[in-house]
Amino acid sequence: MKSEFRSWVTRLPALVMAALVIPSMAGPRPAAAQASKIQSMPHIAVTEFGRMPEGTVVKLFTLTNSRGARCRVMTLGATLTEVSMPDRGGQFKNVILGADTFEAYRNGFPAAASVIGRVANRIARAAFTLDGKEYTLAANSGPHHIHGGRRGFAQVVWEGEALPAGPHQAAVRLRYVSQDGEEGYPGNCTVTVTYTLTDENELRLDYEATSDKATPVNLTNHGYFNLGGSGDALDHELWLAAERYTLADDLLIPTGEIASVKNTPLDFTTPTRLGARMDAFLPKLKGYDHNYVLGPGSATPVLFARLREPKSGRIMEVLTTEPGVQLYGGNHLQKVVGAGGAVYGPHGGVCLETQHFPDSVHRPEFPTTIVRPGQAFRSSTVFRFSAK
Repeated sequence: MKSEFRSWVTRLPALVMAALVIPSMAGPRPAAAQASKIQSMPHIAVTEFGRMPEGTVVKLFTLTNSRGARCRVMTLGATLTEVSMPDRGGQFKNVILGADTFEAYRNGFPAAASVIGRVANRIARAAFTLDGKEYTLAANSGPHHIHGGRRGFAQVVWEGEALPAGPHQAAVRLRYVSQDGEEGYPGNCTVTVTYTLTDENELRLDYEATSDKATPVNLTNHGYFNLGGSGDALDHELWLAAERYTLADDLLIPTGEIASVKNTPLDFTTPTRLGARMDAFLPKLKGYDHNYVLGPGSATPVLFARLREPKSGRIMEVLTTEPGVQLYGGNHLQKVVGAGGAVYGPHGGVCLETQHFPDSVHRPEFPTTIVRPGQAFRSSTVFRFSAK
């Protein structure tokens, strides 16, 4: 017994030293460790961005992931105002055209990354017949209807709700109820779009719509991407897994014919500079404004595009469940000052608007855009960012 006690006493200094050293070796104290963990997790901040003339508050949701990437969404138009992603050197820049101030959007910022609806793209002759009844819409693109009308989803204030942040993502859900007869469309149509920013630097958009009357629905986001953060997008390289496109007339109304992109300036099945063949469309279109056929649509998002900016090394891959995508090269953008004072002009950004085909309501051979009571329109698109 005495020998055991003597042994314990001999070891006591070492035990005391170990007790003093272990906490520092183990890292921060529990409270500090918890604080550090909270800071590194994805999180959401909500602020008032501005007010509409009638007093309606427009909120701004800031989503930040654990790697420092950030997306901002305002409730006016369910609009992305910022998507900040790192380049190959880890430097963050906003890669979507947006403005710093609410007043810029209220005054008609021309490159807003808003949700488009009730029907994105064009409807010929601004009218359609559904179940034997004719509906007349606003003719806001010559004789035709485009992007939901004079006051489409991009001009209204949505309800916004921050969703509980998970360990690897932050999300906000926006909701809008389009009343029966709004812009000429039938049915009370309830629409939601959820923006999710993940720790893998993915921005996911999930759309859903229901209606109490049969109605056409075709939703998209009209974001202009510039992976360099300024200047034009003509040196961006695009790969597009689409071998066909819908032929259209001079006013971009589909003829019904689907053609091959092979041996045309529309072929991006191998990576090609956006500006390499732009002259082929001048002066008629001034650049790309074409609907590509991706397939019949899918239950889960499928990779169909990769956009790369050589100087920064930023890459954006796009996946979707939609059957088509409108490639628009910012042909008609005039000089605009964006976030942080960045200046953009024609071709200052490129749009990849995932969608159903234009004028589908007149083309039964196209994938249908009709949503009926008891059914739901669902669509998902993912923008996945990296750099090398």
